[in-house]
Amino acid sequence: MKTAKNYFRGCLLGGACGDAMGYPVETMDWNQIRSEYGAHGITKLPINEERNEALFSDDTQMNIMTVDGLLWADKKAKERGIYAYTSSLFYCYQKWLYTQTGRFADKNYNFLLGGEILENKELFARRTPDKVNISTLEGCINGKYGTMKRPLNQNPGTGAVMRAAPVGLYFYNDPKMAFRIGAESAAITHGHPDAYLPAGFLACLIAQLVRGKDLESAVVRALDELETWPEHENTRDLIEKARSLAAQMNRSGNILSVNELEMANRIDLAAIGSGETGSELIALSIYCALRYSDNFEQAILLAVNQGGNSDTVAAVCGAILGTYLGMDEIPYAWVNKIECSILLVHGADKLLESVM
Repeated sequence: MKTAKNYFRGCLLGGACGDAMGYPVETMDWNQIRSEYGAHGITKLPINEERNEALFSDDTQMNIMTVDGLLWADKKAKERGIYAYTSSLFYCYQKWLYTQTGRFADKNYNFLLGGEILENKELFARRTPDKVNISTLEGCINGKYGTMKRPLNQNPGTGAVMRAAPVGLYFYNDPKMAFRIGAESAAITHGHPDAYLPAGFLACLIAQLVRGKDLESAVVRALDELETWPEHENTRDLIEKARSLAAQMNRSGNILSVNELEMANRIDLAAIGSGETGSELIALSIYCALRYSDNFEQAILLAVNQGGNSDTVAAVCGAILGTYLGMDEIPYAWVNKIECSILLVHGADKLLESVM
């Protein structure tokens, strides 16, 4: 029986494992992946020989910062009655900026240097950090950041969606609030609806899964919330396409083969997109999760071998299925080798403790 701890740990560890699987093949197409890793593509968790660990990208780094921001906001809410989730997340994304560049956007943010999260030196590694996140956060001075009403740009990229899953954990008792805070947190750096609405959708979906909904029902309920927001049509249409294509493929059999991978990549996944926008990312992730909803490993292999934005698709898919299936269904050999696993488990447990 899955416990709340299983859901929470599964979300963060699942996302990190998917990220680490896809990180070495990020930006490669299917033919390049086959050339590098063989006919079946990448099938084993890549281990860094120097550290004897699987390394993740900036996707998981920012998820960790999202957890930090939510815990900080929760503490302020309980101690002082101040509900400032989005601003707390902004300041923690400034911490991430510091780990990547050695500076904050504003010297007035130096008070953030005392944060416990910055004691984790592993988070200072540069793992192809999202350029939009870097450039936008660098311009956020005097405590000002992007919002849906006052966007700083019109970028529809994936750098906001990849960090939204923990929001769904924290607000699992209120999926509507999960959607709203997920979207607001995304708009800090990405002002296009195709970036912040998929982030809200992901947070809402995670919340539904923690509440015990099956994956298909959770997707439908998150879609219902999505459709209440302006400019949702593109995100909704791509998610619906992913649902339809996954259902068709599931009816054709459930064995992951080279032929199926090629067909899925060239027909189904290509029909959705490359994963370079938030809307494409969430749709691709849902396709892979629905395609192998009972098998975490197979879903991640499909995600990382699709070509394109492999690490982020696999990271989001991993967060979804890690929540749905629970931590125990993630291959132990993967969890055992992922870097910062103790930090991820600690973050999941603290987040759960804060909402219990």
